[in-house]
Amino acid sequence: MSAAPTTPAPYQDDSDDEIDLAALLGTLLDNKWLIGSVTAIGFVLAVGYALIATPVYQATAMVQVESNTPSLPGLTAVTQALTDSAPQAMTEISLLTSRSVVGKAVQDLKLDVQIEPLRFPLFGDLMARRYQPTRAGEVASPWLGLDSYGWGGEELQIAQLTVTDELVAKPMTLIAGSAGAYRLFDEDGIELLSGKVGETAKGGGVSLQVKTMAANSGMRFEVTQLARLAIISSLQRNLTVSEKAKDSGILLLSYQLADPDLAAATLDAITRQYTKQNVERNSAEAATSLKFVNEQLPNVRRDLEKAEHALAAYQTQKHTVDITLDAQSLLDQVVALDTSISQLKMQQAEVSRRFTPQHPAYKALMSQLGELESRKTQLNDRIGVLPQTQQELLGLTREVQVSTVTYTNLLNQAQQLDIARAGTVGNARVVDPSVVDLDQPVKPKRPLIVLLGTAAAGLLAVAWVFVRQMLNRGIEDVKQIEQLGLPIFASIPMSDYQRDHQKLGRKLQSNGTRPDKPHLLALDAPNDLAIEAMRSLRTALHFARIDARNNVLMICGSSPGAGKTFVSTNLAAVIAQGGQRVLLIDGDLRRSTLHKVLGQQPHNGLSDLLSGRIDVKTAIRATAIDGLHFIPRGEAPPNPSELLMRPDLGVLLKVASQQYDLVIIDTPPILAVTDAAIIGRHAATSLMVVRFGLNPPKELEMAMQRFDQNGIELKGAVFNAVERRHDTNYAYGYEYRANS
Repeated sequence: MSAAPTTPAPYQDDSDDEIDLAALLGTLLDNKWLIGSVTAIGFVLAVGYALIATPVYQATAMVQVESNTPSLPGLTAVTQALTDSAPQAMTEISLLTSRSVVGKAVQDLKLDVQIEPLRFPLFGDLMARRYQPTRAGEVASPWLGLDSYGWGGEELQIAQLTVTDELVAKPMTLIAGSAGAYRLFDEDGIELLSGKVGETAKGGGVSLQVKTMAANSGMRFEVTQLARLAIISSLQRNLTVSEKAKDSGILLLSYQLADPDLAAATLDAITRQYTKQNVERNSAEAATSLKFVNEQLPNVRRDLEKAEHALAAYQTQKHTVDITLDAQSLLDQVVALDTSISQLKMQQAEVSRRFTPQHPAYKALMSQLGELESRKTQLNDRIGVLPQTQQELLGLTREVQVSTVTYTNLLNQAQQLDIARAGTVGNARVVDPSVVDLDQPVKPKRPLIVLLGTAAAGLLAVAWVFVRQMLNRGIEDVKQIEQLGLPIFASIPMSDYQRDHQKLGRKLQSNGTRPDKPHLLALDAPNDLAIEAMRSLRTALHFARIDARNNVLMICGSSPGAGKTFVSTNLAAVIAQGGQRVLLIDGDLRRSTLHKVLGQQPHNGLSDLLSGRIDVKTAIRATAIDGLHFIPRGEAPPNPSELLMRPDLGVLLKVASQQYDLVIIDTPPILAVTDAAIIGRHAATSLMVVRFGLNPPKELEMAMQRFDQNGIELKGAVFNAVERRHDTNYAYGYEYRANS
């Protein structure tokens, strides 16, 4: 009397949101070989990249900007400090990286013409860098006849290149010939021109003059006429300028490039152009001031002559020559004030040309001028108490002396400004010219690359392990199966021998090779842990079948790959070796491989027997194991389910039950086809094989529901291919759980 089918209990995930550090560590230990291998590969790749990567060198230079520019004569100390204060660092940095400075360097060095020799991929640059010519102009011989690549020592200098707008920024290929000849092709492989070194060649919208060329015949260069603005912008981005210390006036320049000589030459050209423009700017300022002074000289001279004539006429008229001592003291003070006021008024005209009235320099000048005017007013009040004759004589004498001092000062200013205009010294100078450390390239930083590459590979491997662990919802603990209400009859471990054994079996099957002897782990390694687990399963089945209505056992799975064929064949072999008569039936009429495992042919099997083409005696065949007989699949039928539903299957199993101690049927997966549900009605005992890490709980629950819907009781499960995990307390065990 059979028990009622067991309805599967809903699966409950007892895992919480807490991080299990032991489980994480166990996962890493389980995948230590994968993590180690990926990390090692990352280390090797990082070392390889560090060795073959093109080194980048840094040219450095230092420029000093004087805190005070050369003073312009005629300006007071206060005005000079306000109007010509030291340039700010940001201003000078902007000038250093301006298009006028960088563009001149591009023009002088012809940086808008880019020349790249064609190198062999991956290690071509490394070979070229390691080549050491024994004489000037020597180039390396091509490797393996690959003469289109440069292997070291190649050089191409272009004296002049002009292209049409359509060819700007378009790479062209120059192929070196013999005796200095060459040909130039566009990016589509169309020849534009041909010529020789030292001669100007024209054609295809290109005018080209090659200055020097050292290359093997057939060697290729990539020549590109870059857009001027594009190369200037690129150079500006790579040029770094910073102030060494705040308000120090010391500017540090650096420029990085793969060609150390070109990097140094570029930085030299930039600093040279900057200092040249600095001198020209100061000279232009002096020239402007000189023009202003020269314009004022005639006016001041006329004022001086007019004052002298007025003084002489007054003295003749009044018969007065000298002034008193008190008047002389006041005269000296007034002359000094008038001289300063006159100079400030001329400075006002100069400053107003350079600054707005709101500028601090202009305001300071006007403040100083107002102070002098106030002092002059006080002196005029004191002069007003003198006799009339002394007042008039003092005023005329004052006009003469002030005009004389002003005129003399303007003459001195004109001479000094003329010298400043013709001078070649500015307020900026190159302290350290550009230099490159050839022994210490700034890139690549090999130790850092190796460290980061190795660490990145290790982190990537760890991330992959955790992601795979998250995505893999396969059952890895018997507790997950027990939660579904399905007893565990046995846990079959995955040993190394078993893994190699199954790989060999799959290889033979994929090659279409049918061995002439069974490919069974029970025969090849009878002491393997998996076979010991089969013996434990044999014992568990003995007690589970005591009250069974027949001796028919169905082995099934929820989905392909669970290992039901492995369990069926090896369990049958172990039971037969125990002295019982066993009949193993291949019930998978669709994709069976059981006959290959036993070293048999599939024809004259179950499908032929059920269709009436052969009898039972013909279908049953002996195997290499005493006591074990086998019915293969037979010819693959077009209607397996309909064939299994015939009464002949029941008749066959009834007859076999009487002749054998145990009948084992290997069936297809229940979730794939209904064949297992049909066969299960004839079996008193049904076991489902669950593969470690493959079958998720939801899938197992669906399979149990499918059997329950068809009225088939699952006695229990066989946990197959169990692997040792460091993140769980469950190890290899072989359990028997009695049915309730």
